[in-house]
Amino acid sequence: MLLWSGVPAQAQENVPEPSVSAASAILIEAETGRVLFSKNAEEQRAMASTTKIMTALLTLEQEDREVAITSDMIAVEGSSMGLRDGDRLTLHGLAAGMLSVSGNDAANAAAILIDGFLSAFADRMNRRAQELGLENTHFVTPSGLDAEGHYTTASDLAALTCAALENEAFRELTSSRQTSVSFLEPAETRTYQNHNKLLTMLDGCIGVKTGYTKQAGRCLVSAAEQNGIRLVAVTLYAPDDWNDHLAMMEYGFSRVERFGTPETPFSGSLPVTGGMAKEVPVHGEQETGAPLLTQEADRVVRCVELPRFLYAPVQEGDAVGRVTYWLDGNPLASFPLYAGGDVPCREAEPGFWDKIASFFGWK
Repeated sequence: MLLWSGVPAQAQENVPEPSVSAASAILIEAETGRVLFSKNAEEQRAMASTTKIMTALLTLEQEDREVAITSDMIAVEGSSMGLRDGDRLTLHGLAAGMLSVSGNDAANAAAILIDGFLSAFADRMNRRAQELGLENTHFVTPSGLDAEGHYTTASDLAALTCAALENEAFRELTSSRQTSVSFLEPAETRTYQNHNKLLTMLDGCIGVKTGYTKQAGRCLVSAAEQNGIRLVAVTLYAPDDWNDHLAMMEYGFSRVERFGTPETPFSGSLPVTGGMAKEVPVHGEQETGAPLLTQEADRVVRCVELPRFLYAPVQEGDAVGRVTYWLDGNPLASFPLYAGGDVPCREAEPGFWDKIASFFGWK
């Protein structure tokens, strides 16, 4: 077993920790959940329309079906996608209205269609929150309008967003600057512009959700992906939320990178017993692994696992060992090592009686 440590990737320019206007904020690396920056991240606060991250996720997890809009469904104040009594569209269309123009009418309509009552849908939201381990979150409304007992934390919102981004339809809607919704009645297509300005301000932005009420203030959840790293940022009660998120994202991308092995992660050979050749070359291919902080790179340790020798025959491409890269006891990347050539079996030497038989032509 061979151990080796080294710096596998280049650190980026150092960016100072951001100063944000938000009362509560957090920035995490989405794959590992590692916190890169936080400010009062466990403080319970109203979250306005960032609530619709959960509402839209639960809506998109339903089998897509037609919704006939009634006056009860759209009897809600605030932002709207313009639904009218008698409209017919799909659940997916309602989710699009929630995530683009923050339609409270869309959120209520989906909740009533799915569970019959807003309170029953709130129960569904809270069950999912428990499943996701959101211990400081409680939902009362699907739209995010202020209500007693309706709260979350920046930390919980970040965890919820990471889960929601695993849903392909959710990710597609939040990252779209413009969304078209096909209505069945009236038979028309309506186009909605996404309220999230970061989609045009931040490289690699995949959106997520804006929000505002007088009690909650300006709330914003954003996600962005650069060089294979996905970050999620949350601000609650943030007067300067756009700039808060730009600063947090710049800071985060300067501190975290995806681990990459050297171009030649391993090159060597193994002895071969009983083969036409005495040894066979062994190689690995360049791989990427888990994210890590740039300053952690010099603590990465490589562990090579290979047998002392191989038995013939050996075929090129046979997996003969494994390389694993570790950081503080946690694996960053692991991949096989392969034989770099063929080694057929050596023909057996003829024995004494075989030589006698051959001499007299007995065989």
